[in-house]
Amino acid sequence: MKEQLQKAERRERRRRRSKRHAFGTEARPRLVVYRSLSHIYGQLVDDVSGKTLVTASSSEKAIAPKSKKPVTKTELSSMVGKELATRAKKKKISKVVFDRNGFLYHGRVKAFADGAREGGLKF
Repeated sequence: MKEQLQKAERRERRRRRSKRHAFGTEARPRLVVYRSLSHIYGQLVDDVSGKTLVTASSSEKAIAPKSKKPVTKTELSSMVGKELATRAKKKKISKVVFDRNGFLYHGRVKAFADGAREGGLKF
């Protein structure tokens, strides 16, 4: 139990540290990523007005793969990043500020960011 609390505290410290530098505007919104055990969520946030502009998550049925072949969580994260980028392009958003929300930049978070870059977002 103590290890879980320490792990959560470390993530919270990283999150607060990264929030000092990441601030989104309407012209360049903040791309926030959240990773749970089974899903990944991404949203573009305008911090000036306090509104969410675009969202995408792996729990949506539109993003879930239609093939019978099982997909890993990392591959699914990449697909969510690409979908978020296409939704952002429809709203004429191309530049963002990346906020990893205290998560380490590897694995699913990195795959999400790479998918968003492949979709056309610049950060």
